[in-house]
Amino acid sequence: MDFLLIAVFLVGAAIRLSSLVVSKRHEAALRRDGAVEHGALNTRLLAFAHVFYYVACLGEGIARATRFDAVSLTGFGLYGAAILMLVWIVRLLGPIWTVKIMIARDHVVNRHWLFRTVRHPNYFLNILPELIGFALIFHAYVTLVVGLPVYLVILVIRIRQEEAAMRDLFSAKD
Repeated sequence: MDFLLIAVFLVGAAIRLSSLVVSKRHEAALRRDGAVEHGALNTRLLAFAHVFYYVACLGEGIARATRFDAVSLTGFGLYGAAILMLVWIVRLLGPIWTVKIMIARDHVVNRHWLFRTVRHPNYFLNILPELIGFALIFHAYVTLVVGLPVYLVILVIRIRQEEAAMRDLFSAKD
């Protein structure tokens, strides 16, 4: 396996760990202000699925003795765009962005054009391209074909939980 691919894995893991640090900081402030978490079990399942997916991509890449090539470069471009989207979304949501479903006492819906145009941009413009790109980097086609659908089941449940929490919040304010 290419040293470059090991470096990509380590950088990817570091990026995700740094996003967790930001999330934990935001979560602590939200909890101090009375925010409530929804879907805690699903959040843990998503975290497990994300870690498992990354490790499966690396394992498959090692098993295939993958070399960084045009497919890997395509995946790297997709992955890079997904991470840039993550950074943008974190900046747009600011202190209410977490990896958990946290509903603040004074929760306000973000009206930025991105959120009006794309429903759940964090999932559809960050997470899904990230996972597809990561699999392509490592030529992890089995992980892509088997792991991504499993991840999607957990993600669909997450989206439904998030929408229900927001619906409950805003119906209570009417």
